[in-house]
Amino acid sequence: MREMIGRKIANGKISGEALVTTQGISFFGGVDPATGIITEKGHELEGQSIKDKILVFPQGKGSTVGSYALYRMKKQNTAPLALVNKECETIVAVGAIISEIPCIDKIDISQIKNGQKITVGATKAKIIIE
Repeated sequence: MREMIGRKIANGKISGEALVTTQGISFFGGVDPATGIITEKGHELEGQSIKDKILVFPQGKGSTVGSYALYRMKKQNTAPLALVNKECETIVAVGAIISEIPCIDKIDISQIKNGQKITVGATKAKIIIE
């Protein structure tokens, strides 16, 4: 078991399976909000679902509408369980906060691998990799 401490963006604590990418994610245009599937052409997660995963990615990208796309996903039960970033920018931060999705940044995401079970304790800005 390994712990990492980052910076809290949005409160909450949850455990789940990590889905990791080294590429940024656009929640508006890059993810189908009805299914939670990454649709961006050429993205390393293209065709995979972020629903019920701990989504680990360096940062968000794209339109500010991405915050509302993430909120829509939460309401439709297609959102990730939590978000872990290297550097959380405003689009992802606002989306996580209004959607009440636990979110932490300032994490060395290279230490997390696809399929690992992790716990995101955003209130204390802690990640536990099992």
